[in-house]
Amino acid sequence: MRSFFSEFFHDVGRVNRVIFIDDEGTGEPRQYRIRPVRVLGRLFGIAFLLVAVTAVAIFFTPIREFIPGYGTEELRRNARLNALRLAALEDSVKAQSNYAEHMRKLITGQLDVEDPDESERGMAIYGDVAEGQPPVGSRPVSANWTDHAQPAAEIDVLPVATSSREILDDVSEKYLTTLRFPTVPPVQGFNTRGFEPRIGHYGVDIAVEEGSVVRSVGDGYVIFADWTYEGGHAIAIQHARGYISVYKHNQRLLKNVGDRVREREPIAHSGNSGEISTGPHLHFELWQNGLAQDPNLFFLSL
Repeated sequence: MRSFFSEFFHDVGRVNRVIFIDDEGTGEPRQYRIRPVRVLGRLFGIAFLLVAVTAVAIFFTPIREFIPGYGTEELRRNARLNALRLAALEDSVKAQSNYAEHMRKLITGQLDVEDPDESERGMAIYGDVAEGQPPVGSRPVSANWTDHAQPAAEIDVLPVATSSREILDDVSEKYLTTLRFPTVPPVQGFNTRGFEPRIGHYGVDIAVEEGSVVRSVGDGYVIFADWTYEGGHAIAIQHARGYISVYKHNQRLLKNVGDRVREREPIAHSGNSGEISTGPHLHFELWQNGLAQDPNLFFLSL
């Protein structure tokens, strides 16, 4: 066979005559004129077609998954992504554990909610805080946080013309009734974290079951109702005399921007939304003329 192919392809350009005769010699001989160059062309064509079909099968069908070494880079990328997800999950579990331990101490009476040091150790999510300094790795905290320390300065001490102040008061009271203090908290629950302007916590956290009704602390107009990265579903209400109340980490908002709300009217359902939420709770803030107020000073009881 080797000698046959050697002779057949010795000169690929010439025409060879191939005669087929059976061993018994009973059949009629059959002869064919064959040009070797055409045979080679067809062989290469068939080989190219097989390679093309194989390539298509590898790149566009699940067969590629069975090839050793294929997709190694994708596996590495998925492994890195899963490692990041695992690290984030561990951080979340740690935060949830701290929250649960804090709640256990609070319910069993082992934690004094009025002790700022204990509260900071149990619930602070910004890391260790040095005296008079913002926490390391936290979100930026205003350099003027001392302006919000209680009692926060009221608008009366600022150099505003008396006539202008009277006009603003007349306009606000024409549409809104003045907030009545002390007032009932927007939800009934446990106070798990207090007012801490030094580390950028300009409100109070009230632990409450998800889906609880959140109520407005007074008459006002909704000036913000949307999703925020840190605060989740958040809603803010403008009240008379420069007061603004803010409600964060809700599960669902019931009002839209521009809606008028009445005192104690439902405005949201509490939840656990937002990236910095460590458990189901409502974060409530109260501002007056740009200065944060400690809500605990305005509540009947909490």
